Amino acid sequence: MKKFTVILCLLLNMQMHAQTIRVAAASSLRYILEDIKILYYKVNPNSVIEVSLGASGALAQQIIHGAPFDFFMAADISFPKKLQQEGCTVGDIKTYGFGKIVLWSNTLDVSKGLSIMSEKRVTRIALAKPEIAPYGAVVVQCLKFYNLYDVLKPKFIYADNVSQAAQFAETGNADASFIAYALVMSPELSNKGTYFVPDPKSYKPVEQACVLIKNSKDNAEALKFMNFVLSDACRPLFEKYGFYVPN
Repeated sequence: MKKFTVILCLLLNMQMHAQTIRVAAASSLRYILEDIKILYYKVNPNSVIEVSLGASGALAQQIIHGAPFDFFMAADISFPKKLQQEGCTVGDIKTYGFGKIVLWSNTLDVSKGLSIMSEKRVTRIALAKPEIAPYGAVVVQCLKFYNLYDVLKPKFIYADNVSQAAQFAETGNADASFIAYALVMSPELSNKGTYFVPDPKSYKPVEQACVLIKNSKDNAEALKFMNFVLSDACRPLFEKYGFYVPN
């Protein structure tokens, strides 16, 4: 009887203390992940989800060098593929949505288009570093499509990630910023400033994908959380933040 009681206590303890899910996520996912966590906790109240936000390229490098993450949600598909090639992942890479870029300003009316960025009064335009942030890379594609890249490049100030680019414009350190549509829909920015959505044809669609990291092989909760993110339960949340969600 005593042995049975000990085993029962151990099982209850395991249920009460579920494994922590360590998520590395693109900074553009800051708000949607908060909503996803709330939804997940409703059906998994004992779970613990720790989210580290940053530029996808920087997070990928951390994972390559051994950072203890279980699950990676990138702002494109190239960085998950890179991690897969490096042998850092398990299972398949899954696309969770297609994102959009917008031009946003807290002080200028940019709703009519990109041409205002060429005016002399605009001296600082923020964007995430193209070499590490997918949302920065597609800004370059977009501006080249509009024949504005060479004109505007001298005005660029670079942020470590797309959330920081938004902060630059929000605080007045930039006149405007190119950011993810998901951030414009966030509680902090949805009632501020103006924004413009460039022609989707001006850049390659931002296919955003996720993958489990090798560390997760001993963490069943990580796979459970990934499946939840990809489930129909989360589809309305992605659509709320401006993502196109594939079937």
